[in-house]
Amino acid sequence: MEGASPATFRPTWQQGLGHGLYLGVYGAVATVTTGVMVALLWSGPPGWTWAALIVTPLVTGALAGLLAGRRTGVEVGARGIRTSSVFEEGVAPWSRVVDLRAERRGRRNVVSVYLDSGASVQLHAPYSGGLFAADPQFELKVFALSHLWRSHRFGGLPG
Repeated sequence: MEGASPATFRPTWQQGLGHGLYLGVYGAVATVTTGVMVALLWSGPPGWTWAALIVTPLVTGALAGLLAGRRTGVEVGARGIRTSSVFEEGVAPWSRVVDLRAERRGRRNVVSVYLDSGASVQLHAPYSGGLFAADPQFELKVFALSHLWRSHRFGGLPG
């Protein structure tokens, strides 16, 4: 398994879009709030400005979410599990991984990796939830991750 290419798990494009829209809504609330404060202090902006204050953050957030989704993920190889996101990266060598399982956290099903130190790490992908966070292949991905962990933990596949 040393020469095999690593398995990669990333959020689906719908999940990336959902993250971006979620952040875009916060941006739209901030820009509209700013627009309302400006309108109260000075003369109100033209009508088309209000549409721009709402649509621009949503589109920007959606694009940013799609781009960030390509950067976020999990790579599983011979050395262990490597997680990466826009802001952080981490590696858990197979010698430190004690258990790997799917768990319910809030409204999502996520994969958690338990280390020999007693700490647990929630993987950035795969995950599944409602609406944009749904991943129809979540169970297959968890099975593949579990299979890779067991094959490294116990020295290969049973014959």
